[in-house]
Amino acid sequence: MTTIIAGSFEQQAQAQEAIDQMLRAGFPADRISSFYVNPAGQHDRYPIGGDRDKSPGAEESPTGTATGMTGGGAIGAAVGAATTPLTGPLGAVTGAFVGAHLGSLVGSLGKMEEDGGDPDENEIPVRHAGMLVAVSVPEPADEDRALNALRSLNPTYIERSEGSIVDGDWQDFDPVAPPSFIERRLT
Repeated sequence: MTTIIAGSFEQQAQAQEAIDQMLRAGFPADRISSFYVNPAGQHDRYPIGGDRDKSPGAEESPTGTATGMTGGGAIGAAVGAATTPLTGPLGAVTGAFVGAHLGSLVGSLGKMEEDGGDPDENEIPVRHAGMLVAVSVPEPADEDRALNALRSLNPTYIERSEGSIVDGDWQDFDPVAPPSFIERRLT
């Protein structure tokens, strides 16, 4: 495996220009790969579609649901008990059920705020859809040449990875693996 430098472009003509630029920079054609990256969630890794068997960040939702259900149920029961003269004996039970339901919803959705607050801070980086042009760079000097060639074309982002490009095919590319961005253009 070698270091791979890749840039993403919005249009196929831009990707072809990047390939031409890599060839002019002295990279052999068999070490250059170009292909379209599907939008996140649309890589069809599972028979019913999608990329993952569960959503990132969903690991903590059962804990949040249980906490919210307990708190909401207690508050609902208290409100129901306080309104027993108006609602009758079922007021406390109904209040507990409604409170538990609302509490479970709020608890499962509120976990991110407990974990840090800023949604961008906890966000897993993903590749955006577009044409990806990648080049295998076995030497550090090659990396600088590849970066300069890509930067001259203003890609959406540039990333660094490890892998194998053989005969123009990035054989071990994983579209779901979080990319290691070198730089990203604000869009």
